[in-house]
Amino acid sequence: MVEDKQYLRFSSAASMLPKEETLETATKKNNLTIGIPREQSKNENRIGLVPEAIKPLVDLGHRILVETSAGLKADFTDYEYAEAGAEITNERASVFGADIVLKIAPPLPDEIEMLQKNRTIMSTVQAPSRNKEYFENLMARKVIAIAFENIQDKTGTMPLKRSMSEIIGNASIMIAAEYLCHPEYGKGVMLGGFPGIAPTEVVIIGAGTVTEYAARTALGMGALVKVFDNSMYKLRSLQTHLGNRIFTSVLQSQLLENALSTADVVIAAKHAGDGLIPFMIGGDMVKKMKAGSVIIDVSIDQGGCFETSKPTTHQNPVYKMYDVTHYCVPNIASKVPRTASYSLSNFFGPILQQIGEMGGVENLLRMDRALSKGVYAFNGKITNHQISAMHDLPFQHLDLLMAAYF
Repeated sequence: MVEDKQYLRFSSAASMLPKEETLETATKKNNLTIGIPREQSKNENRIGLVPEAIKPLVDLGHRILVETSAGLKADFTDYEYAEAGAEITNERASVFGADIVLKIAPPLPDEIEMLQKNRTIMSTVQAPSRNKEYFENLMARKVIAIAFENIQDKTGTMPLKRSMSEIIGNASIMIAAEYLCHPEYGKGVMLGGFPGIAPTEVVIIGAGTVTEYAARTALGMGALVKVFDNSMYKLRSLQTHLGNRIFTSVLQSQLLENALSTADVVIAAKHAGDGLIPFMIGGDMVKKMKAGSVIIDVSIDQGGCFETSKPTTHQNPVYKMYDVTHYCVPNIASKVPRTASYSLSNFFGPILQQIGEMGGVENLLRMDRALSKGVYAFNGKITNHQISAMHDLPFQHLDLLMAAYF
């Protein structure tokens, strides 16, 4: 009889819980369908999840749809994905009909048409290269769109952008070395420094993560490195991280022109918070650079740092202007797709597990403010200030939309 009274007392207490609390408990741990399509862009070779990241998700009850040959450009076979528990399909519509579609390049117009209402698309957005109609079509599908380059962590930094920047920094020096000694695009010079021979001069514009890893690689090869940036904090921080008193300077026109005139390699890695960089270096400065020198414009996805820069592809990555070789591929990390895919997968795997545990994307966005920074469209509304201003589209604050949603 005492036990019955205790049971009644606990039952009454449970019935008095706030509705929000009982709802949250009820919506936890939801099985998801995750679609991974094959990238259609010839310039994109990465994939969001590697086979090793599939099995933990499948073991949790999630269904993974991988389009046929989706991982081949990164050297992952359909067999490897199938062995990990994924379902291999050649039906693109079913992949894009999943609860969460995970891809790398921004969805193409025909891919947007396959997205279904109240589902989620996670990809890059590359806003400066999209037009107004693109976002209007996306809004019409009433999906949740998350740009992974804008996702933040709890410290306010952008973990995916940082991990890709680390790869890009290393790769940019390797690319520069390749073209510096190229018989057509270079001048037969090996990047580095050797006894009795003047070291290669590498000028880097910007003092962020790309620069840190590019400078470390160039210094390790024996090159002379000069870094320009307007942030003294970043320049000091860079020297601390490198543990080396390299040449640093503010972006003063005459000093930069002098450095460019003797440079063998120039890496433009200046990042703009608003997503769009007007060109900083005019054609007149490029004309004064040495014949056979190499420009790697990492900032080309934001418009480029050189007036002479124009986007190129992995198939045709370089061109010459004023006898200076320009490498302006927007997604340099895709040149090493297997390495980059592992880095992406290390980030997305845990997030997808969290989404399942929280009962859906909306629930996790409500709890995870850092992840919500990546949302640029929510059920037909633009929630990103930059996209709104750039394309004259009405802006809605995500917090208000989420409050109305719940």
